[in-house]
Amino acid sequence: MYASSLLGIPDFSRGVYRHFMTTQLARPELITDLSWLTLKSAATALQSMQVKNGSIPDAVNHAAARGHVEAIQGAVRELSSYFPHDESYLEAVIADFGRWVEGGFEEPDFLASILEFNPAAQRVDGVRHLVVFPMYTQNGSANRFVEAVLIEVMWPEFIAELEESSYPNKMFLPLRFLDFTPGYDTNSAVLFPESVAMREVPTFTWGAIFQDREAARFRTVMDAAIDITSLALPPEAQELANDQLLAEQTFIMWDLIHDRTHMAGDLPFDPFMIKQRMPFFLYGLEELRCDLTAFRECVKLDRDGSSSAETRRHARLAQYAIVFDRIFRFAITGTRVRNYDAVAGQLLFAWLHQHGVLHWTDNKLSIDWAELPDTVIALGDAIDDLYWRSIDRPKVAHWLAAYELVASTLTPHPASVWAKGADALPTLGPLGELTDLLLDDEFPLSMFYEALQRKMAPVIESTKGIRA
Repeated sequence: MYASSLLGIPDFSRGVYRHFMTTQLARPELITDLSWLTLKSAATALQSMQVKNGSIPDAVNHAAARGHVEAIQGAVRELSSYFPHDESYLEAVIADFGRWVEGGFEEPDFLASILEFNPAAQRVDGVRHLVVFPMYTQNGSANRFVEAVLIEVMWPEFIAELEESSYPNKMFLPLRFLDFTPGYDTNSAVLFPESVAMREVPTFTWGAIFQDREAARFRTVMDAAIDITSLALPPEAQELANDQLLAEQTFIMWDLIHDRTHMAGDLPFDPFMIKQRMPFFLYGLEELRCDLTAFRECVKLDRDGSSSAETRRHARLAQYAIVFDRIFRFAITGTRVRNYDAVAGQLLFAWLHQHGVLHWTDNKLSIDWAELPDTVIALGDAIDDLYWRSIDRPKVAHWLAAYELVASTLTPHPASVWAKGADALPTLGPLGELTDLLLDDEFPLSMFYEALQRKMAPVIESTKGIRA
């Protein structure tokens, strides 16, 4: 059906592409289409009957649930003309819903349909998809409820060139929301196939991020932080805060490099710590390592005269986005219960402050912009060195060295056992004993952040469910 394109992604034939352009782009009222509204309503109604694992155990609800499923199946059929590129997947979804009904609404299994859905194979700017699965939404809901989402691929030309030439990442898929059911009226900004209800989890070939939500959330928080701290921005950084599309494209560049970094470099055997019970600050270091690698690469792209002007511009903007999102949003978002992203944001802020690049004077924040890139890179180098040395270290020694790196910049809680060093810890016992001794808030907020959080918390909360 498709031929290989120069970018290494499936390319539309002339006829299919023409049909795609007609059905996708000539009907902007897709989100008001009666079939979509019917599907959305039926999926939302099903959620009130489902329990956490996605099943509907109460037989009293089965007749109504059957009617809602039939409405979903009919709506998918009617909407399929918008999505000729997803024909096999949509047919499989209809069949999976049918099997769910026939099985008495037990725990759903949508393995067949998720295996047919591969949106990363069509990374063409503007391609749309209808997503309908029983699934949980990360940072949203842990319930595997039936969710329905209309999405649009974002794939600017300069990103396609970067991915093809310098940062290959065939799994990465940037998206824009068109509409969604309640599971995405939350803080969730990702779509991962692993979240779908299925009997087994195969190896998947894509993972998606909603760049429009990330950009809109960033801009909202950034505007408030600038106002509260009286931070004077360079003109380009101010433009980033003002322009939604520019911010979206900048976040795509950041996430493209971040995402591929999780398995790149001189790393311990499993740097992502998948399904392992590790000290929570290690997760923070891993996420920060990937962000600071993206920062370092953006500095290189900016300073590389062979890069296009558009690439260099977005590379400079990505540096601002990484720093600002980390220190203004990540550091004070969520609870203080083992919040690894918060610790990473605190660490970056404190590092910049202690290295004389960030200043809080006369109740105003200022940054030495010329010194910022190399100082951020220095923190990335310190984390990279930790990882390189950890290849030859036992796990406990790695944990202790990582804690020392964080604690050399952030002040631990006075009641911390870990802060007392190896002699105070049960290093000869099970690893779980070490993890259990970490305080939920091992690295409390500084006085600066306590004050900032009081002013920023309502703004951050307001971004729940935000769309561009």
